[in-house]
Amino acid sequence: MYRAPIRDIRFVLHELLGEAALHTGPAQADFTAETADAILEEAGKLAGSVLDPLNRPGDISGAKWTPEGVVSAPGFKQAFAKFVEGGWTQLNAEPEYGGQKAPKVINAALEEIWAGSNLAFALCPMLTQGAIEALMRCGTEEQKQRYLPKMVSGEWTGTMNLTESQAGTDLGSIRTRAVPDGKQYRLFGQKIFITYGDHDYTANTIHMVLARIEGAPPGSKGISLFIVPKFLVNEDGSLGARNEVRCISIEHKLGIKGSPTCVLAYGEDKGAIGHLVGKPNHGLDYMFIMMNAARLGVGIEGYALAERAYQQALEWANTRIQGKPPVAATGPVPIIHHPDIKRMLLTMKSMVEAMRALGLYAAYQLDLGGSHADAATRAAAQARGDLLIPIVKAWSTENGIELTSLGVQVHGGMGFIEETGAAQYYRDVRITPIYEGTTAIQANDLIGRKLARDGGAAMSRLLQDMAADLAGITSTDTSVVAARKAASEGIDILSESTRALLQAMQVDPKRGLAVAVPYLKTAGTVIGAWLMARAADVAARQLAGSTAEQDFYRAKLASARFYATHVAPLALAQARIARDGIDAVIDTDAALIN
Repeated sequence: MYRAPIRDIRFVLHELLGEAALHTGPAQADFTAETADAILEEAGKLAGSVLDPLNRPGDISGAKWTPEGVVSAPGFKQAFAKFVEGGWTQLNAEPEYGGQKAPKVINAALEEIWAGSNLAFALCPMLTQGAIEALMRCGTEEQKQRYLPKMVSGEWTGTMNLTESQAGTDLGSIRTRAVPDGKQYRLFGQKIFITYGDHDYTANTIHMVLARIEGAPPGSKGISLFIVPKFLVNEDGSLGARNEVRCISIEHKLGIKGSPTCVLAYGEDKGAIGHLVGKPNHGLDYMFIMMNAARLGVGIEGYALAERAYQQALEWANTRIQGKPPVAATGPVPIIHHPDIKRMLLTMKSMVEAMRALGLYAAYQLDLGGSHADAATRAAAQARGDLLIPIVKAWSTENGIELTSLGVQVHGGMGFIEETGAAQYYRDVRITPIYEGTTAIQANDLIGRKLARDGGAAMSRLLQDMAADLAGITSTDTSVVAARKAASEGIDILSESTRALLQAMQVDPKRGLAVAVPYLKTAGTVIGAWLMARAADVAARQLAGSTAEQDFYRAKLASARFYATHVAPLALAQARIARDGIDAVIDTDAALIN
């Protein structure tokens, strides 16, 4: 059974980031720690009592396609109704459309709870939130008034429609076309891999669709964004006729089977009616608003599934009796006493804690970037948030695969048997390094847009702040000392790796692309080491006082020490690959791989 890691989340929010993270601007001025804790507690209750019990059945039954529309996995529709009834769809939106404008850092924490308890379910509200954000920032006032209140309330849901079978991630190659028809457009084409493109949760679904207006320039510069509702919306807000968009199939997938991944056909007759968002040919810019929000969310999914896998592996290790001397001097014991089982569990625990700290820290930067009163602070925080998003997305999801695999390994042969449930987390998380941009796309974004754009200035400022933070840690506790040392060494490694990468890209951008992924993993590992050192310092100071949570803080020290000695050193290997591995990629002809 999944248990929302509320105490660990509260540790990051209140003790690692600090109370200031909860009220970064006027809209969050009254948002207190008590409010945050109450929200987290209620989320934990919903996750444990409603979403978690549907996780395994949803994997077994899955969503079903019918000619009349997609039928959700048993219980999912009712769970969504409870989700809406609890006001969870309203939390992040603007008050003028029925929202509560909670900090992004709180929503990021909730996304972990939803994804950890039932990832297939969590994808629907996550993508709806992305559609809401795109409309908020780019839609006309009329479009906002027509669609946002019911999307915010949960009466309607939203999707992202990017991918086509011939284009994949090359969005400049999409063929869906939009034909002008007065003030509206008629769309013709087909989209694949559309998460929750059809379902029976709500009366309407608002599709955000990339298409090319006839006569538009070729490539990505000719793409526009359109609102295409499943049912047309009348002037008074009531639903009108069925629009010409239809789900013609759903994919048969490795995991997240409770989430319908749809093939949508637009305009099989007169064309699906769509409404242009913003300016023509700027659709990719607008879609990136949705994609950035989704990329942070997907990174959170990576560590949410790892947390869930850790919880089950830990329970298994405490109850599975197996062992011989020298592990068990007096007979068989629970396998948690085996050194390598301890190593695997500590790997899972420490890396989840580092990823959670990074994910929430990135969300906090986005809060500052959007709400802080000082313009310079906003700009610096937004640049840092932008820098961190591809790292959170790629590093956390790649680690999610590794850690859920370790969860299977802890179970031994029983992990390979579906009945234990351990394999589902591995299958479910496997999509996360792929969708919303593969690991390579995130790495290319990191070095091509984020580093190259400012010559590494945002990364340099982050490294300077990290070093200043570490300089303020003076604890002599052995775990804190180890964590601080590992983080300091990591900063030197990442600084040198960044300089070398920028130099390589100046010679030829292709040289940077050859080692972009190892560089990104270096960055994630080092930033994680810094945050773990901070966590260790907080824990040591609490233990030096009169805290009643001795075991909790001692566990934080153990995690930090393990990360420092088993995980942080991986940065050196990845940085060496980034430095010395370029020519082995560039100089190898593709024919030699075949």
